Amino acid sequence: MAKIKVANPVVDLDGDEMTRIIWKLIKEKLIFPFLDLQIDYYDLGMENRDATDDKVTIEAAEAIKRHGVGIKCATITPDEARVKEFNLKKMWKSPNGTIRNILGGVVFREPIICRNVPRLIPGWTQPIIVGRHAFGDQYKATDFKVPGKGKLTIKWEGDNGETIEHEVFDFPGGGVAMGMYNLDESIREFAHACLAYGLNRNYPVYLSTKNTILKAYDGRFKDIFQEVYETDYAPKYKEAGLTYEHRLIDDMVASALKWSGAFIWACKNYDGDVQSDQVAQGFGSLGLMTSVLITPDGKTMEAEAAHGTVTRHYRQHQRGESTSTNSIASIFAWTRGLEHRAKLDGNEELARFARTLEQVCVATVESGSMTKDLALLVGDTQGWLTTEGFIDKVAVNLEKALAEA
Repeated sequence: MAKIKVANPVVDLDGDEMTRIIWKLIKEKLIFPFLDLQIDYYDLGMENRDATDDKVTIEAAEAIKRHGVGIKCATITPDEARVKEFNLKKMWKSPNGTIRNILGGVVFREPIICRNVPRLIPGWTQPIIVGRHAFGDQYKATDFKVPGKGKLTIKWEGDNGETIEHEVFDFPGGGVAMGMYNLDESIREFAHACLAYGLNRNYPVYLSTKNTILKAYDGRFKDIFQEVYETDYAPKYKEAGLTYEHRLIDDMVASALKWSGAFIWACKNYDGDVQSDQVAQGFGSLGLMTSVLITPDGKTMEAEAAHGTVTRHYRQHQRGESTSTNSIASIFAWTRGLEHRAKLDGNEELARFARTLEQVCVATVESGSMTKDLALLVGDTQGWLTTEGFIDKVAVNLEKALAEA
């Protein structure tokens, strides 16, 4: 079978621990045998990030901007224990956060649905796509311990000399305080990305906030989304038979549990962090979740697995023990990235390959071949494959599917 020619490179961002091992297997067995593909490779493993003072992460993000497509393996965000384990120079920031800050855009997370994997929320039969605003709020906040009795104020000083000052709280004793922010420009980009993705996927879009409590802060999200919708998207949505709506987050959570899916849920940064895990688990498994960062103009994408580096399995691997790690989300990182490469290049053959690999992954699980995490969900009598065994099975099924196409 002749390899599919891919005209332009993708950026390959390697990662850590068990997912790094899976990443290598995916490329060797599912990507390079079928594609004539150039990769621009960056090693975001913990040791190399430390050796380069994390410059490699910035270089990788800039490469994604150049090529339009990044495909990222899961990476370690170090805590105190990791600093000691790897003897790091410092506690480096999350590479995902660094890349998001450079690229901008919105993270969309979507479940991978396999019919035989039981859902905690059985009524969810179609995808719920969580669009997470990846800027500001708690993740850029200034928080501190208040040592004792005293007055907390917050002040803004304009370049033109104008000032705004508010008394926040008169502390009777010790406590904690926090100041956080967001930008009109970033919220506007968030709105464009979500509303454009709704049209692309033919799904309605819902924005959730708590504007009844945070009248100025969350109210700004609500107002900017409404303005962007009315100015740029309302006629297109009407023509497509789609809707956009703002809802209070408590109402949205309750509604999402009752609905069957097939919508995009636009969430503020922290809300998106929480709700994407709830959606993943509700559909059956955190290991069955795609994650793509898309810029507002739709031209740049970074695809990744939405889970961590599976440290527990890596420790088993280091001891020479057999592992059964779910590689589906990592495979889908490749398929979603390749699909975007195909869209940018007008390469229908590549797009068909990416779609076929996704269908083969799901069909492999639905035929009863799966890793241990999914087998435990299916039931006591369900057999399971090793890490490599599952990827080998997908490779055999992929070759068969491509030959029949």
